[in-house]
Amino acid sequence: MIAYLFRRLAWAVVLLFGITLAVFLVVHLSGDPTALYVGPEGTREDYEMVRAALGFDRPLPEQYGRFLLRAVQGDFGRSLRHQQPTLPLVLTRFPATLKLALVAMALAVALALPLGILSALRRNSVLDTFAMAFALSGQCMPTFWLGILLILVFAVQLRWVPVYGGEGLAALALPALTLGVWAMARTARITRSSMLEVLHQDFLRTARAKGISEWGVVLRHALRNGAIPIVTAIGLELGNLLGGAVITEAVFAYPGVGRLAVEAVVNKDVPLLQAVVFTVAASLILLNVAIDLLYMALDPRVRLA
Repeated sequence: MIAYLFRRLAWAVVLLFGITLAVFLVVHLSGDPTALYVGPEGTREDYEMVRAALGFDRPLPEQYGRFLLRAVQGDFGRSLRHQQPTLPLVLTRFPATLKLALVAMALAVALALPLGILSALRRNSVLDTFAMAFALSGQCMPTFWLGILLILVFAVQLRWVPVYGGEGLAALALPALTLGVWAMARTARITRSSMLEVLHQDFLRTARAKGISEWGVVLRHALRNGAIPIVTAIGLELGNLLGGAVITEAVFAYPGVGRLAVEAVVNKDVPLLQAVVFTVAASLILLNVAIDLLYMALDPRVRLA
C-alpha cells in the first residue's frame, strides 16, 4: 500500500508539472502578457521596461523555468486587481468553496442513496419510474436556471433564506442545493444500477438463510459489495462540485474560489487565474488519490496497477 501511495503521489507530481506547462503556454500563446501589466495607454518605452523587468524578453524555455521555480515555491505573482500575492488570496477563498462542495455532496448522498436503493428494490414500479425521472430531470436542469428559480421562490417570495450573503446553514442552503442536484441525480442512478447487479447474487441468499433481516441483507451485504461504483461516482462528483462551483458562486455571489475565477477572467487578471487553476487542479488530483486508497479499504481484492 505504501508503494502504491508513492506511485500515485509521483504521478500527481507529473500531472501538476503538466498543468503548470499548460497554464504557462495558454498565457504566452494568447499574446504578449506585457499588455496586461502596462495597459492600453502605455508607451513603447513602458512596454520595453516592463517586459525586461518581468523577464518576458527572455526565451520561452527560460521563462518557463523561472515560472516553474516560482510555482514550486507557491509564487504565481501578484494579482493585477487586488494588488497582493495570488496564492494566499486563493487559499483564503478555498475553504468557503470546499465547505459549499461538501455540504452539496452531503445533501446529494443523503437523497441519492435511499432513492437509488429503493428504486433497485422496487424495480419497474411506480416508485422506480418516478425516482429515475426525477434523477434524469436533475441531470438536465441548467445550474444557473435552477439557482435563479430557487432565489425567486425561497428568498424573494417565501423569504426563508437571505438572497445573498448571510451566515450559517441558511446562507449555504440554496447554493448547496443548486450545486448538489446534478451530483444527486447521477449518484442515484449509479446506486440503482450497482444494487441491481448484486441483489440476486448467491451470497445474499445465504445471508437471508442465516436469518438476517431484509434491510440487514441490503445495507450490510448488498450495499457494501456494490459500493465501489458508488464511491467512484461520489468521488468524481465531489471533484465536479469543486471545479464546477463557478456558476453557482456567481449566481449567489458566494465568496469562494469560483467567484474569484470569474473576477479574474472579467478583469483579465492572469496571475490570479493561474493560481486558481493550479489550486483547483491540485485539489482534484489529491482527491483522486484518496478515492483510490478508499477502494483498498472497501475491497482488498481490487488490484491497483
